Amino acid sequence: MRILVRDNNIDQALRIMKKKLQREGVFREMKARRAYEKPSEKRSRQKAEAIRRSRKAVRKLAQREGLLPSRKRNA
Repeated sequence: MRILVRDNNIDQALRIMKKKLQREGVFREMKARRAYEKPSEKRSRQKAEAIRRSRKAVRKLAQREGLLPSRKRNA
């Protein structure tokens, strides 16, 4: 990963780096590796994540088809 520092602006470069790391899931993985997770807990967590992803995909599809109103963004 490469982050360019423009005009010696370290704060902006740090923000960009944190955003890239978060997008890649590095922080989530570090948090998960802090403590041991029992195999049964791991399975239940993965199952819950899969259910959440599938529900999100169904909801997005319904919004595209016009069956559900799309979410309003706060501007």
